[in-house]
Amino acid sequence: MVIIGYGSIGKRHCKNLSKFKDIQCFVVTNRKRINLPSKNFQKFNSLDECLKLHPDIGFITNVTSSHVDIATKLVKANCHVFIEKPLSNSMKGVKKLENLIQKKRLVSTIGCVMRFHPCLKKIKHLISEGEIGKILYVRMENGSYMPDWHMKENYRKSYASRKELGGGVVFTCIHEIDYLFWLFGSVRECYSITRKLSDLEINVDDLSSILLQFKNDVVAEIHLDYFQRPSFRSCKIVGTKGTIYWDSDSNSVKTYDINKKRWKSRLSIKKYNINNMYLNEITHFLDCVKTNKRTINDIKQGVQTLEIALAIQKSSKNKKAEIFR
Repeated sequence: MVIIGYGSIGKRHCKNLSKFKDIQCFVVTNRKRINLPSKNFQKFNSLDECLKLHPDIGFITNVTSSHVDIATKLVKANCHVFIEKPLSNSMKGVKKLENLIQKKRLVSTIGCVMRFHPCLKKIKHLISEGEIGKILYVRMENGSYMPDWHMKENYRKSYASRKELGGGVVFTCIHEIDYLFWLFGSVRECYSITRKLSDLEINVDDLSSILLQFKNDVVAEIHLDYFQRPSFRSCKIVGTKGTIYWDSDSNSVKTYDINKKRWKSRLSIKKYNINNMYLNEITHFLDCVKTNKRTINDIKQGVQTLEIALAIQKSSKNKKAEIFR
C-alpha cells in the first residue's frame, strides 16, 4: 500500500499500520528526513514512481486541496482509497471521483474518525433504541486553541490555517458535521455565521455558528472555533422522553429520564486512548477491502458531508439560509 503525506495524521496512520503483519508500505513525501516506523516502510519522492510497484491500497493524508486529484490518480491505478477528512474543500472533481470508484467497484472511506469513538457509538445505539423518544434538538460544540494542537509545529504553516491548502474551521472541524449526518441523515436547510474573529495569524475563518434542520425535522446548533481555551467538546441531544449528554472533559455518556427526573450514567471512560479509534478505523477499512464490503463512511457519504460543509460557508457568505434539494 501507499501513504501520501507524512504530517501528523500520516505519521499516526503509519505507526498504526506497522502493527499489522505482512504489510508493506510506501510513503510518498517531500520531507527530506523522516523516521519510518519499521523496515516494512519505504520512502518515495514521487507518486508516479511508487505506482510502478502496483500498490493495491492508498492512504491520502496530504493537504485537503490535493485530496481529490491524488485519489483520482490512485483509483485509476485500481487502488482502494482511504481519504483523510475532509474529502475536499470544493466540489471540483468530486462527482467524477465518486463515479470512478463505483465503476471500478473499489472500497473507499473518509477518515472522520469520531464515528469510531465509543461514546459516539453509544449515543447512536441509544438513539436507535428510542431511549429518549423522538429527537427534537441537538446542541454541539468543538472549540480548541489552534497553536496547542501540535506544539512542535508552527500553526501558521499548517493546512488548517491556510485557505489555499483547504483549511478553515468548517473543513478542519468537519467531524461534528459528519457525525450529525451519521446520526440523523440528510439536511434540509442550513444557516451560518462563519468568519475570522481572533488574532491568530491565519487567513481562514476561525469561528462558525451553524443551524441545521434535517429532513426528519431535527434541529441542530453547532459551534466550532480555533481559539477556545481550555479546549472543550460536547454533544447534547434532546428528545420527547429525555436527554443524552456527552462531553470531552468527563468522557462519559449519560441520559436524563423526564419521568424519573434523574440522570443515569450509560458509559464512562476514565482514561481513553484516542489512538484506539484511529486503529479501529484502519482495521475496519482493511477488513472491508478484504471482504469487498462498503465501509461505514464511503465516498457517497463523504460527498454528502462535504456538500453540507460547503452550504454552511455559502450561507455565511450570502447571509441567507441554504436549502437542499
